[in-house]
Amino acid sequence: MTTLLEHPEADAAPGPSAAARVVAELQALAAGLGESLRCSAVRGFDDDGLLQVTAAVEVLGRRVDALGVAAAAEVAERSRPELGTGQLSAKRGCRTAGELLERVTLVSGPTAGRRMRLGRQLRTGLSLGGEPLPPTFRATAIGLATGAIGVDTADAIVTALTPTLRCTDLDSVQAAESELVAAATGTSAETPVPASADEIRLQASVWKAVLAPDGSRPDDHAMTARGIRLGRERDGIVPVSGSLMPEIAGKLRRLFDAYLSPKSAPVAFHTEEEAAQDQEQALLERDDRTPDQRRHDVLAVILDVASRAGEAPTIGGAPATVLVSVREQDLNADFGQGRGVGWIDGVEAPIAITTVKDLISNGGQQKVVINAEGRIIALGSPERCFTPAQRRAIQLRDGTCIIAGCKIPAGMTEIHHVIPHAQGGRTHTDNGVCLCWFHHRMLAASGWAIRMVRGAVQIMAPPWLETGTRTWRTVTKSRTRMTDAVERKNVTRDDE
Repeated sequence: MTTLLEHPEADAAPGPSAAARVVAELQALAAGLGESLRCSAVRGFDDDGLLQVTAAVEVLGRRVDALGVAAAAEVAERSRPELGTGQLSAKRGCRTAGELLERVTLVSGPTAGRRMRLGRQLRTGLSLGGEPLPPTFRATAIGLATGAIGVDTADAIVTALTPTLRCTDLDSVQAAESELVAAATGTSAETPVPASADEIRLQASVWKAVLAPDGSRPDDHAMTARGIRLGRERDGIVPVSGSLMPEIAGKLRRLFDAYLSPKSAPVAFHTEEEAAQDQEQALLERDDRTPDQRRHDVLAVILDVASRAGEAPTIGGAPATVLVSVREQDLNADFGQGRGVGWIDGVEAPIAITTVKDLISNGGQQKVVINAEGRIIALGSPERCFTPAQRRAIQLRDGTCIIAGCKIPAGMTEIHHVIPHAQGGRTHTDNGVCLCWFHHRMLAASGWAIRMVRGAVQIMAPPWLETGTRTWRTVTKSRTRMTDAVERKNVTRDDE
């Protein structure tokens, strides 16, 4: 048998008589609480007394929750599939350990699952020689078992740091864990006041980005998992589910804030005819993206257009702008050397430096200098990469996203620097092209090449798409330029 750590040395496993004694003590404790403190009694406390009772109840609750996690982990251990008919769950007529826990504790399936998952990661084990093996997250296990931290805090720490075990050493991970536990208990020199579970979750995400910076690259799990799904209509309601990349979630959150604010909510929305036209413009042709991924990318385009529209509501008189913070040395590092991340206001997950640069290229930047003490010592003027006049000119020239086969209208695209600004590329119409959200993010990985020849756009298809000799082709997606090209061909044919 294994137990959740109570202190550095695990206690010996209690036998049946000990279990009966624990059950009797817990039942007596529950009965005693029922006599001394009824739920209705809290109404009679003064303010200080109410808060003191609230804190004391939570301390007791943390100890009970820790026991619940340890018990759930042990139930899961005794219900391992390899035990066959000897599984505890099977002997009790249940298919899984989760089902058994739900029936015994009357908790929900997700709650039972979280207890088992957290318990497995915080339990001590036994080596082949019978020696106790401490858990990977030792400080978290001790904090949870002693009631110093709660289940929410422990889950935040373990969830954030577990992926970093694959790409960094154990000592670094455990050092980060110790810092987070110290912050949660108020024993850290930097945070003498205990941090809440939500604050620890945010701090843990920062530690994760530091320990595993490559985990924030857009070609990792996020690009595969992104998507929006519309469920089947039920009672006049269509459920929406899915997963958003951090920068898209930040945009959506800001637009929600603007539209839901009583002071800035729009008086009227588009007519049905205008909405239908907008929907037709947002349709994408078939490609190798899944339907969920295409819906995600359409939403990204709509958010960009909505945030730039003159009719969009404002927050405090300013447009609904996504705020991204990034260290200057990370932003200015050479490509391939920068391993930092950016942070979107209101979104816990970090974003890659390449995504930060895409956002700057499309929306501009403003330099804010903050010293080591946290004081703002310099505030620069906003710098837009392309003026509205330049954007309109580029959109008129390109017509749509310039990648072949993509029909996203130019007005719903982002402006891309052909020669990056960091490499001396000018913010000029001769150096800007229209790319939709997807092709802007995946340009380097897709193999498409873009160049400007005397201000004209030329593209070259990737090797996997164009076999044989690859050639540069002038982009002619603007209706006016396409008409002009057709007329030139007719003139040439007539001359022949």
